Amino acid sequence: MKILITGGSGFIGTNLVEKFIKDGYDVLNIDFQKPRNTDFEKYWKNIDITSFIDFQSEANSFKPDYIVHLAARTDLNGSNINDYTANTLGVENLMKIAKNLQSLKKLLITSSMLVCELGYQPKGEFDFRPSTIYGESKVRTERIVRENQPLCDWSILRPTSIWGPWFQVPYKNFFDMIIDKKYFHIGNKGCTKTYGYIKNAIYQIEKILFTNTIYDTNRVYYIGDYEETNIEVWANQIGLELGFSIKKLPYLLIKFLAFIGNLLSIININFPMTSFRLKNMTTNNIVDLTNTKKIAPNLPSNRKNSIKETLFWLKNQK
Repeated sequence: MKILITGGSGFIGTNLVEKFIKDGYDVLNIDFQKPRNTDFEKYWKNIDITSFIDFQSEANSFKPDYIVHLAARTDLNGSNINDYTANTLGVENLMKIAKNLQSLKKLLITSSMLVCELGYQPKGEFDFRPSTIYGESKVRTERIVRENQPLCDWSILRPTSIWGPWFQVPYKNFFDMIIDKKYFHIGNKGCTKTYGYIKNAIYQIEKILFTNTIYDTNRVYYIGDYEETNIEVWANQIGLELGFSIKKLPYLLIKFLAFIGNLLSIININFPMTSFRLKNMTTNNIVDLTNTKKIAPNLPSNRKNSIKETLFWLKNQK
């Protein structure tokens, strides 16, 4: 069985490529970045999905049975929608190519929970309220998919706050700061969110990929752990594994530091705290995962084991 993964060199993609290779599938990773895990370079083709001819040629040659589309620009630094062509033109190319792949049984297209601003509870899969240009680009991703539906089964994935081995910003920074004893609780403002451990996310993606959803009225599946997490509880559990407790600083002090961070960002100096990051760390965001839980009910990893695995991976990276 052949599985094509776009963006397989990224965080989620690295873990997904590893899982499918271990399971014995024929895997192709299309990405313009080298794999984070160098063991998987032989499964990688250096292709930019915004280049239709190159993308089409490789897909037609591989003849995939399944496609998991992860490739995207995911940072929040773009100044306008044209900075996110991977999320618009790249998806247009994908949908054109998918329609002509006769072997294709299922297509998963990755969007983002940020099609809605943090804290907003969408009333349905067509209810969008992005607060960033990146979020708007992912709204366009979903609209392009629906306007150019493939002949095969398909679903849209909206990952939540995913963390674990092979991650980078922001949650690797979160772990690094705790390890270095530079992380402090923000007064009593710790938020509760839907986070997702990467092993659980891979399980969910695999279940959705191999489950027939062609007759489902709701094509959107959020990816994340079913139990929401308070960031203070999470940080304390990480600290406990490391053998120390997390200290607390007054909220007003952190707010002042965020203001300093805003000023420094104007002159392109990175600072651990900004108003945007402070809002993100103090805004509750609990996502309804009912649709996903029906298909993938039994997550393989609890939070304690997930923290241990992540700390072990971080230790081995140094």
